[in-house]
Amino acid sequence: MGQPFKNILVMRLSALGDVVMTIPVVYPVCRAYPDCKFTLLTSSAARQLFVDAPENLDIVPVDTKNQYRGVRGIFKLFFGIKERNFDAVADLHDVLRSKLLRFLFSLTGAKTVSIDKGRKEKQRLVNHEKGCFVQLKSSFERYADVFRQLGFRYSGNFTPVGASDCGDLPERLVRNGLSGEKWIGIAPVSKHRGKNYPAQKMEQVVKLLSEKGGYRIFLLGSPLEKELFESWCASYDNVFSLVPERLGFAREMKFIKQLDLLVSMDSANMHIASILGTPVLSIWGATHPYAGFLGWGLTENSVMQRDIACRPCSIFGSLPCYKGNYECLDIPPESVAERIACIVEKNDEKGNK
Repeated sequence: MGQPFKNILVMRLSALGDVVMTIPVVYPVCRAYPDCKFTLLTSSAARQLFVDAPENLDIVPVDTKNQYRGVRGIFKLFFGIKERNFDAVADLHDVLRSKLLRFLFSLTGAKTVSIDKGRKEKQRLVNHEKGCFVQLKSSFERYADVFRQLGFRYSGNFTPVGASDCGDLPERLVRNGLSGEKWIGIAPVSKHRGKNYPAQKMEQVVKLLSEKGGYRIFLLGSPLEKELFESWCASYDNVFSLVPERLGFAREMKFIKQLDLLVSMDSANMHIASILGTPVLSIWGATHPYAGFLGWGLTENSVMQRDIACRPCSIFGSLPCYKGNYECLDIPPESVAERIACIVEKNDEKGNK
């Protein structure tokens, strides 16, 4: 059966981690249908994440906080892009903004479909209803289902992005392979407290790795973590902060591609590393991989979490701990350091790096 749609609008405006999760689905679909034109609307910040993109994928950055703010802004956006004459709309977001855009494009005769986020089953998961503590469909499959509704086939085959065209890195951040050290990235901060491994515990992880030797440790974060990272760099050997480098997303992706392992929370950094093919160790607290947000190709071996009855208490980690002690994140630093060493050694044996 021939594909009836030739000009497709794809929408996923935020958040960064969710936008990254579109790549292992959108890229293969685009490459499987080279005669079709795909346009993806996303945030201005997320635009940089789409490296090594297919030639028939156009990324359009949208500033919903200023230029296209509110209902008036959505109408402005619609009239600004409707001249592209889309014949189909794939809504991978299903929020008020995308719903309104979807409706407006339906008035032009475009076929519109949207993601089923599985909100009810996710709510049952966090409510701990009997029989509901099971692995739910991943966001990757939910995105793929949207394209299937439009008649596009999705094989599930995705080759990690190369990040070769992301610009030059400072020489000190280019790995030459001569030192014999293992390069470990640590991205210790997520947006919500319920997903943040305590800073004092992560410092102990850094200390243990530094004392063990054989590692070069890089700290990834925002300017908000500058002073914290500087104190760790001053206290321990072979620890470096990337914050002063101001690499930007694209060059940071190129850097992450070189790492032997990235340690992260349930955060965008986990997803970025996973699409680059970089090994990941992700630490989970209030959230749970069962909700479907584990990074591309990652397994339970890539996860550290506590098996306690109150988890998960939140899908996104945004709710405060009802106990007040965030017991879910009480994971011994020694266990984290041991898992890091174990993953790196196993990957070294396999010749992954």
